[in-house]
Amino acid sequence: MEIAVVGAGVGRTGTHSLKLALEQLLDAPCHHMLEILGDPTQIPTWIDAIEGRPVDWSAMLARYRAIVDWPGGAFWPELSAAYPDALVLLSVRDPEGWYRSASNTIFLTFDNMPPEVAPWLEAVRKLLRDRFSDRFDDPTAMMDAFTRHNDAVRAAVPADRLLEWSLGDGWEPICERLGLPVPAEPFPVTNTTDEFREMIGIPPLT
Repeated sequence: MEIAVVGAGVGRTGTHSLKLALEQLLDAPCHHMLEILGDPTQIPTWIDAIEGRPVDWSAMLARYRAIVDWPGGAFWPELSAAYPDALVLLSVRDPEGWYRSASNTIFLTFDNMPPEVAPWLEAVRKLLRDRFSDRFDDPTAMMDAFTRHNDAVRAAVPADRLLEWSLGDGWEPICERLGLPVPAEPFPVTNTTDEFREMIGIPPLT
């Protein structure tokens, strides 16, 4: 199986909804951080990537047709090179909305996950420190990192390979670029802030 979509967007840009949508469109699994949490045997190879050791992407992602969310989104240069025919999908949102969502969800996981997950979260923090930012309490630093990340993708990926997409765009742009029919049902909208907080065992905001 070959990766057809490389998700270059970071977490909290609709990536879980994208996972479900791409699985429906491509009739195959889509990689997402939840895949690693559900299958910890993936962790050593991802840590190799994070620490700069060689990785056989085709072996690691053999069962997938797409990849979105962290950690994959941080490796978009390597993944887009490994899969030169894949569409690079940059999921975006406004930086302030992204930071508000991420600070109420993802950034809290580092202090609210079971001890057995701690080594993986330390690796993820190193990934963010090296390739994004881990200054979670500094809105300006994190929003600057978000903007830099997106601008780097826009600058490096040719227009004929790149799709910039936000959750409100729904099925149509993705289906058009993949040459697939638009499903009749609404685009999936999942993993809200409160759903994420419930998943990691902290009270909802609402």
